[in-house]
Amino acid sequence: MTTLRTPVGLARGLGSAREGAHHWWVQRVSAVALVPLTLWFVVSVIGLTGADHDTMVAWVRGPITASLLIALIVAGFYHAALGMQVVFEDYLEPRWLEITAIVGTKLICAFLAIASVVSVLMIAFGG
Repeated sequence: MTTLRTPVGLARGLGSAREGAHHWWVQRVSAVALVPLTLWFVVSVIGLTGADHDTMVAWVRGPITASLLIALIVAGFYHAALGMQVVFEDYLEPRWLEITAIVGTKLICAFLAIASVVSVLMIAFGG
């Protein structure tokens, strides 16, 4: 079927590029935040090699340690959800499957992040 509409006319109304740019920036910012947090965590855990349970609990109970652990958890799950969304948008068809996968992934990441943060808080406050 021949159409007289221009490529711009065909593309109009299909969405804005601004959302994609925002998603790209947020993913990069979360990645940058994860670099020092992950390095801190790895170095700290290596330094605690061979530590007993009480030493580990005391480590988590420190206010800076608990705060950094929570920041690592939130940034990590947020970054993972953003990354999986990109994969689903690029490779899943049909549209309903893509949306279902994105929503499911966001719910799973939110649940796991909340459970992880609650766990850190329970250790930090002796619950």
